[in-house]
Amino acid sequence: MLMSLDHARAKPHDRLAAALEEDLLAVGALIRERMQSEAAPRIPQVTAHLIEAGGKRLRPMLVLAAARLMGVGGSYHVHLAVAVEFIHTATLLHDDVVDDSKQRRGRPTANLLWDNMSSVLVGDYLFARAFQLMVEPGNLRVLDILANAAATISEGEVLQLVAARDLGTTEETYLKVIRGKTAALFSAATQAGGVIAGAGADAEAALREYGDALGIAFQIVDDLLDIEGTAAIGKNRGDDLREGKLTLPVIRAVAAADGEERAFWTRVIARGQVEDADVERARALMERHGALESTRAEAELWVARAKAALARLPEHPLREMLADLADYVVAREV
Repeated sequence: MLMSLDHARAKPHDRLAAALEEDLLAVGALIRERMQSEAAPRIPQVTAHLIEAGGKRLRPMLVLAAARLMGVGGSYHVHLAVAVEFIHTATLLHDDVVDDSKQRRGRPTANLLWDNMSSVLVGDYLFARAFQLMVEPGNLRVLDILANAAATISEGEVLQLVAARDLGTTEETYLKVIRGKTAALFSAATQAGGVIAGAGADAEAALREYGDALGIAFQIVDDLLDIEGTAAIGKNRGDDLREGKLTLPVIRAVAAADGEERAFWTRVIARGQVEDADVERARALMERHGALESTRAEAELWVARAKAALARLPEHPLREMLADLADYVVAREV
């Protein structure tokens, strides 16, 4: 494998990308091949707009890293990495329609540039392409893992939709939402990568637990960045608040609220009446009750669980990179 980056300066996901460079080149080539459609040229146009928007391809890298860590032979781990990227891209296209989003990764969303119908239908196409890629290795276990993940993602999104603007949403429900909409694909990526490499039951379980904990930590920090982040996060700060999403810092601030604060949360979340100054006031209330600090501590607990799962796997440079990646998930600012 080529190691073209300066490891002393590169971020963990950049170091991982350098270690997996050859595989990632193969992933990029297969993405370009499988997103084509002679019958409907709009499909590659919409797909390319999102896939080539500067994303880190973290989920495909998890497939590749898990497979390499477990000594994969052949090239079907590349097919699975592309399948995971197509599932992720499809969910983003659908999410932007559901949320009526105008910006993702600092660029206009596909539904804004084209229309909602194109975004939904291209997302459907990518799901179909993903399933074609899942079948090609001829491994029913891998197909089962990724198909279950696709269903679980939808369940998480629907649960979030149902829980939106409900101030009675509990932390247990929040965990179900993020385990579904985010962690399910992280977990499936690492588990499927191990399975295609012939990992034993113990190693497969460790990889699954790593991906699950990493995905939960990742989403918790994403929810924090909606309040604490800058324009570098690629969306408007406070978007989750405006959409009435009950994220962990909001749930904890609401639980600690007095009467006046409860009235504020009712207006902003339950009624959706968000004024320009409300994002800063919401942040101030979260800080007053320690909700931001405790939420970050919660993310760090999940990172510790991810690293504990990794410790059950064989020693390997990629194992250390995956551990560093878990730490970076909490430290990142975008």
